[in-house]
Amino acid sequence: MIYTVTFNPALDYVVTVNHFTPGRVNRTIRENIFYGGKGINVSALLANLGYQSTALGFVAGFTGDEIERGVKKLGFQADFIKAEKGMSRINVKLKSDEESEINGMGPEITAGDVKALFEKLSHLEQGDVLVLSGSIPACVDEDIYERIMEMLDGRGIRIVVDAEKDLLLNVLKYHPFLIKPNNHELGQMFGVTDEDIAAYAGKLREMGAVNVLVSMAKDGAILVAEDGSIYRQGVARGTVRNSVGAGDSMVAGFIAGYLETGDCRYALKLGTACGGATAFSDGIGTKQDIMELMETL
Repeated sequence: MIYTVTFNPALDYVVTVNHFTPGRVNRTIRENIFYGGKGINVSALLANLGYQSTALGFVAGFTGDEIERGVKKLGFQADFIKAEKGMSRINVKLKSDEESEINGMGPEITAGDVKALFEKLSHLEQGDVLVLSGSIPACVDEDIYERIMEMLDGRGIRIVVDAEKDLLLNVLKYHPFLIKPNNHELGQMFGVTDEDIAAYAGKLREMGAVNVLVSMAKDGAILVAEDGSIYRQGVARGTVRNSVGAGDSMVAGFIAGYLETGDCRYALKLGTACGGATAFSDGIGTKQDIMELMETL
């Protein structure tokens, strides 16, 4: 089974306004609501490819109820923990001449809520896949990724981590199966330029990661695999309509490709197609769009 963890799921209210003007009444010309959060995005893309997963995390309030209801329509299971205080976020994403975002706070997550999450994770078994992605809410200890991986260490669970800087660096000692920084995050970690990407991705592997996948937007992606092989993949071609969830879709595609074939090169190609399909859509990429892009890579 594949499990994803989203600590702070959200309803993403995405609106488009022609020439937004501050201080005036602005009317939308297009609006959508998506069920947001990096782990939820991973689960949604996996479902489009026919892979079952269970989404874990914390929800609260009427917005949390809607997230629980909505993700089931996306084709995967949810086993969220209901926090008692606050409500799940509504994030407003404004598309106009410039893009702007207002992100909500999310619920108050207690020590008891965290304990309940650890209880659920304690039942994972050898061969399961666990995806930890995104930032940590202020009310949760920053070492929670480390604590989760310490608890599961040595149990044959493939753990994927998609997080920034210290959240990522601090878990390398537990040998995550896959990490996915982008080129800017890699540069922040080591103070390097784009020319050094492959070398420093290799350094992350030496520091403990099994596979290191670095996404580079228009420049494609680089994978440093478990055996030290370096694979480069060009970007899928299309018109970008939506950058939200593209990286998560790449992660999901890599997982699906690897589970299907055990071939890192194929997994990289499928991950690239999945990321592109989402970037070229208003929401998460469909299987049809993904397969069409696969033919072009």
